[in-house]
Amino acid sequence: MTSQPGRTGHQWLPHQHGAWAMLAVPFLIGVAAGTASLWHVLLATTAVTGYLASATVQAWRRARKRDPLVLPMRVYLVALAVQGAVIAAAFPLLVVSVVVLAPTALIVAVEAKAGTRRDLANSLMQVVQALVLVPAAALVGGATDPGRMGVATAIAAVYLFGTVLVVRSVLRERGNRRFAVRSTAFHAVGAALAALTLPAPWAVLGLGLGLRAWLLPVVVDRRARAGRPLRPVHVGMVEAVASVAVVVVAFLAMP
Repeated sequence: MTSQPGRTGHQWLPHQHGAWAMLAVPFLIGVAAGTASLWHVLLATTAVTGYLASATVQAWRRARKRDPLVLPMRVYLVALAVQGAVIAAAFPLLVVSVVVLAPTALIVAVEAKAGTRRDLANSLMQVVQALVLVPAAALVGGATDPGRMGVATAIAAVYLFGTVLVVRSVLRERGNRRFAVRSTAFHAVGAALAALTLPAPWAVLGLGLGLRAWLLPVVVDRRARAGRPLRPVHVGMVEAVASVAVVVVAFLAMP
């Protein structure tokens, strides 16, 4: 979850809109695996603060003029430390998440270099960070079954990794047929696993997500050749619908 360096006066909020879905989907899947609790409010705000801190650190690393980013970076890091300490005191088991978050955050920060954009490995590493929200939200919601939490995390992982591949296949890798085939193949495997191991609504959803992975690059290429290219916002709308569908099915048919 990252952002390109912001324009002057816009250093407090990142401009990577898809990152909000990367936070919301695993968090809500985790809630669906447990029971809604007021503690989820603190967990959600901590997650948002963590994202803002990570995005600002990366923007600071990439920026050539870093001074405007120093204040927001410090504010977010301090707020994250305070919020994290409070929720860790209430749920000590959440401290285990540091085993995943610390090394991935370090890798993401180190890989952010001046004048560069995110590569695929960086994006996937941020998905790993977001996936911590699934067991965390489930735990805060009173879930005690490791198997249930594991299944919920696996569902979120397949969806989020797939989303990274789909979006990349129609934006930065547009026209790269090999990449589009790999994205479609990943979704085909995910759909097959859903059909074999999960309740029927997940099989239907897996099929729909697979079709979107196959059709979206085709539609983007055809519209580009016709002089009517799809803009990133249109791709974002497709992914927003997919995210809502995943969350709805999670609340209706969580295994």
